[in-house]
Amino acid sequence: MEIRLEQLTKIFTDKTGKETRAVDNLSITIPSGKLVGLLGPSGCGKSTTLYMIAGLLKPSGGKIFFGDDDVTRLAPEKRGIGLVFQNYALYPHMTVRQNIMFPLENINIKREEALKLVDEMAALVGIQDQLDKKPAQLSGGQQQRVAIARALVKKPRVLLLDEPLSNLDARLRLQTREEIKRIQRETGITTVFVTHDQEEAMSISDQMVVLEYGLMQQMDQPQEMYNHPDNLFVAKFLGNPPVNILDGRIEKGNIIVGESIVLGKTKGKDGKYVIGIRPEDFRFDPEGFEVAADDVEHVGRDTLIRFTLGDKSVRALVDSDSVYGKTTIRLAVKTSKVHVFDPETGLAVL
Repeated sequence: MEIRLEQLTKIFTDKTGKETRAVDNLSITIPSGKLVGLLGPSGCGKSTTLYMIAGLLKPSGGKIFFGDDDVTRLAPEKRGIGLVFQNYALYPHMTVRQNIMFPLENINIKREEALKLVDEMAALVGIQDQLDKKPAQLSGGQQQRVAIARALVKKPRVLLLDEPLSNLDARLRLQTREEIKRIQRETGITTVFVTHDQEEAMSISDQMVVLEYGLMQQMDQPQEMYNHPDNLFVAKFLGNPPVNILDGRIEKGNIIVGESIVLGKTKGKDGKYVIGIRPEDFRFDPEGFEVAADDVEHVGRDTLIRFTLGDKSVRALVDSDSVYGKTTIRLAVKTSKVHVFDPETGLAVL
């Protein structure tokens, strides 16, 4: 089921009459059968967008389509959605079986058929041996699976997930996001996944939508967005360690930072620019520019070095053998990995 948002807008007004534009003319198309992540910092409008798709919030402007159906003013229960909240919202006095079955009781499905659907969903999410337990007897990851099974048991047209992994520890987050991806692939249901965690979004999404202040900054496949950010905000928001941001310039076809360090050749117009280089895009090169390591930190399989370039502290992830026992090293970066932004607009120019 394709989801189409056309100039979707949501304005909140406080008691003083002050307006906050939480979502601002958002127009995107979420392809049928795909998992799309809505990503951005707190307050960017991602959950507001999800709740408008769900019908829990009424838009101030714009339209929402499920396929060819205009659902903008349709009640939530008539939209054919499954919704999973951040806190799972399970009924503590009910068993897992009763929790999953609850939505079916509201639409008068016969008990025998309902039990069959519950077993089917429990098997899909891997909790068929937990059906007689209460939610308090389950781990956080198991509770999340119950919530997903309950959302899917009605065979919804669309699955909506509002930060479903934020209450889990790191290991469970990894396991559960893999499960969500598997379930989505097996069911083929169009899914919208809200998160502020870029690693989650990049690992699980077919496409990502990055928002800031209610405005869409970019929509693309995760790796394409990472490699080719449309603007400075997207470049800064994606990546851990974060992208290095430097003052630079283009002179006679050379991309230059600091006093005279040439990072590569370009056909870009001469002038001052903001330069972005991701830490992992530095590499050891005996013919490269020389830097003095201010600090060396071993992080698992990676070695992170810090050095000063111009007046900025820079991070580089490099091969351990290239820095072992050295205080100065020579580095280079591929021109194709250098991001160049307009200092006024923040838009990518290369």
